[in-house]
Amino acid sequence: MAVQRLSAERITDSVTYHGEGPCWSDRWGGLRWVDMLAGDVLSFGEDGEVLRRHVGDVVACVRPRATGGAVLAVETGVALEDPDGTVHPPELFWQPGTVRMNEGGAGPDGCFYTGSMAYDQAEGAATLYRVHPDLRWEPVLEGVTVSNGIAWSPDGTRAYYNDTPTGKVDVLDWSRDRGLHRRRTFVVPQLEEGQDVHPDGLTVDSAGAVWVALHGAGQVHRYTAEGELDAVVEVGARQTTACCLGGPDLRTLYITTSRENLEAGEDPAAGSLFSVRVDVPGLPVLPFAG
Repeated sequence: MAVQRLSAERITDSVTYHGEGPCWSDRWGGLRWVDMLAGDVLSFGEDGEVLRRHVGDVVACVRPRATGGAVLAVETGVALEDPDGTVHPPELFWQPGTVRMNEGGAGPDGCFYTGSMAYDQAEGAATLYRVHPDLRWEPVLEGVTVSNGIAWSPDGTRAYYNDTPTGKVDVLDWSRDRGLHRRRTFVVPQLEEGQDVHPDGLTVDSAGAVWVALHGAGQVHRYTAEGELDAVVEVGARQTTACCLGGPDLRTLYITTSRENLEAGEDPAAGSLFSVRVDVPGLPVLPFAG
């Protein structure tokens, strides 16, 4: 299979320290993403203006609620935002300390699946949680190190998931009766010159293909539902963190980047938002039912 080569365009200045979790939703009128360690939610206006709103010490993920507003993964739990922008005190899963929340996404059951990581990335210290609409929560994957990038196939029967230090993308079966189960390797991304592979955020398009941001490589890879690499997007910042498909036709791939732990001037475009037009549209984002 011939691999399509694409190049992403830088569409903002370096507006984040650790940009993550882009999400396009008609429910809130466009693109949002987070400056995770600043605790800010950003939005991208039609005129290219970036708006920023502070919501806490850490905000790791933002996804729409079915009733309007958003669900936020914050440092040690989840918080709800109302349609008018009011953010309620968070439901805490643990007390602040060595572990914080990381990425997440809503599933076909309307639950919010969000995972954690230790600040020092201690092996096995993290967990993927399932948060019900009434904010009851339970662990569904334990012994994880850096929980990243969960998204479902178009028919909702499979979920794709990254534990970044493993260097691979996993797939799990999903059903309403059994939840997530039968975890196995989907693909092991390969880079040139023996670079270490760090799969970060991901998204799934309407053909069931998986787009994976590779942190440290300055690339996003697209894998077909059969696990074959068929597109590589070059990004002008090495620390690519996550991606989503958006725009009115869901055919713009938005890519977040980070300048975390970089020296001043080391990677000038780090922290910028990038985009590229693609052939296959994405899927409407699943909302949290809470």
